[in-house]
Amino acid sequence: MEIPYQKLDPEVLRKVITEYVTRESTDYGDKEFSLADKIAMIQSQLESGRIRIVFNPQDETCNIVSKS
Repeated sequence: MEIPYQKLDPEVLRKVITEYVTRESTDYGDKEFSLADKIAMIQSQLESGRIRIVFNPQDETCNIVSKS
């Protein structure tokens, strides 16, 4: 189920994004980015509609995925 990022409390949204960008499997290529940069990139992609937040009720987890 998709969760509109606008409906999340700003602090909760930041925690969801932070958890996502700190996962070991998240790859940003050869260039190094700060945590703040990564959070800003994800926030921008959410606002542009390129990615979305989804909730899996079976295992009660959130993930950020491509819109396509």
